[in-house]
Amino acid sequence: MKSISICGTSRTDLGKKATKEARKAGLVPCVMYGEKKDANGAPEAVHFTVSYKEIDKCVFTPNIYLVNLTLDGVEHKCVMREVQFHPVKDNVLHVDFYEVTEEKPIVMAVPVAPQGLAAGVRAGGKLVTMVRKLKVRAPYAQIPEKLTIDVTALELGKSIKCGELSYEGLELVTPKEVVVVSVAMTRAARGAAAAAAAGK
Repeated sequence: MKSISICGTSRTDLGKKATKEARKAGLVPCVMYGEKKDANGAPEAVHFTVSYKEIDKCVFTPNIYLVNLTLDGVEHKCVMREVQFHPVKDNVLHVDFYEVTEEKPIVMAVPVAPQGLAAGVRAGGKLVTMVRKLKVRAPYAQIPEKLTIDVTALELGKSIKCGELSYEGLELVTPKEVVVVSVAMTRAARGAAAAAAAGK
């Protein structure tokens, strides 16, 4: 998994007015949940801000990243867990980060990458990627940038479900019945099939 570095500044004033002022100043309010627990046993939240420019390079990309977050001079290794967008402008309003360690497994959504020319595509079908990412559980150092799926043997009208996939060192969290890729029957393929049937 690729890594990216960003810098943040702690914030203690968490009111709506302060949050609004931060956004006006070009800053995105963020929260990092770490290993420390509060009195109720919940992950302790660290509030901070990051510039829009810094956040954009993490959010608006097809890649997944381990984030090296420098907060008041101290570096934390994190992953993004949730991003909130403005409903109209689509700019980032808030980001939740989760601090990670080398030992503790985490769950991340990893992009899928079909590989090969499917048999069904050669027969005139169209390869359709039904889901763009699959959720996996593993220590962050074992999580790849993408999950390669060999579609070479995939025939017309057939699909590959999550339960048919496996990757060394990774636990797939996405439900087994979820269809990942399929080869759809196109009009041309239907016509060829009908012509072949008529010629028998």
